[in-house]
Amino acid sequence: MAGVVERMERAGHPPLYTLSPQEARASYEKAAGVLEVPRPPLARVEDHEVAARDGARLPIRLYAPSNERLPVLLYFHGGGFTIGSIATHDTLCRVLAHKSGCAVVSLDYRLAPEHRFPTAHNDAWDAFGFVARQGAEFGLDASRMAVGGDSAGGTLAAACAIQARDQGLPLALQMLFYPGTTAHQDTDSHRLLADAPLLQAPLIDFFFGQYIPEHAQRDDWRFAPLLADDVEGVAPAWIGLAEVDPLVDEGIAYADKLRAAGVPVDLEIYRGVTHEFIKMGRAVPEALQAHADAARALNEALTP
Repeated sequence: MAGVVERMERAGHPPLYTLSPQEARASYEKAAGVLEVPRPPLARVEDHEVAARDGARLPIRLYAPSNERLPVLLYFHGGGFTIGSIATHDTLCRVLAHKSGCAVVSLDYRLAPEHRFPTAHNDAWDAFGFVARQGAEFGLDASRMAVGGDSAGGTLAAACAIQARDQGLPLALQMLFYPGTTAHQDTDSHRLLADAPLLQAPLIDFFFGQYIPEHAQRDDWRFAPLLADDVEGVAPAWIGLAEVDPLVDEGIAYADKLRAAGVPVDLEIYRGVTHEFIKMGRAVPEALQAHADAARALNEALTP
């Protein structure tokens, strides 16, 4: 991990928070696959669209390791609600489908600042409804469904799990890689790791300034699931955190909140790695372990 960070610093790329949102997206897209593992072959990789509540057409990509009717993970990419796409998380979704034996549906939700809070959450929930209602048309078994995501995508997944509980929709697992869960970045890990590699405090400020500039809105549980009044009865959780990550404390706090409400939680903290490590499997062995752990949790939750 230290070697990866050193090489990134030597490359001398400008920090994302010094760029415009559009420039930051392009820079992230360009670098996204550099440290990824080779893409495993799959029986099905298909691009489709789903309709958002306002009529917008949202791209989705379906990954399936076979042509059988399969349980499904609905996946939301990370990127601070401002950057990231289906393309930046293509390898990760392929790996999860390949290792778990489940289908994965990846969503291109709309990004800030063009689309601010709560658009990303609404897009995520509209995609959830689409898969739940129409998944069978694509060979998916929506009665065996999970949601997942990394970072901001983990926030979206956690909020969808709460909403699924509220609306009585079946959900077998919420799979959260270093999710954002707090309203304000005031935990010990945010203070101690404000200069941590990959996710510095100025970058978090940049992302949230694009997505949810009104600080009063940040107390909404759809942005900060840790503030939800009640999480009793939500889907069981698998949570994978990075030790050297400003978000680690809020991930632990959310695991504690779920456990206190009687929700089964499998919490893994990967030592010595930073935010974004799951996309560095070519260089960081802990990424390979996290892939295997998450895939096993999916398999156990979704297959009889």
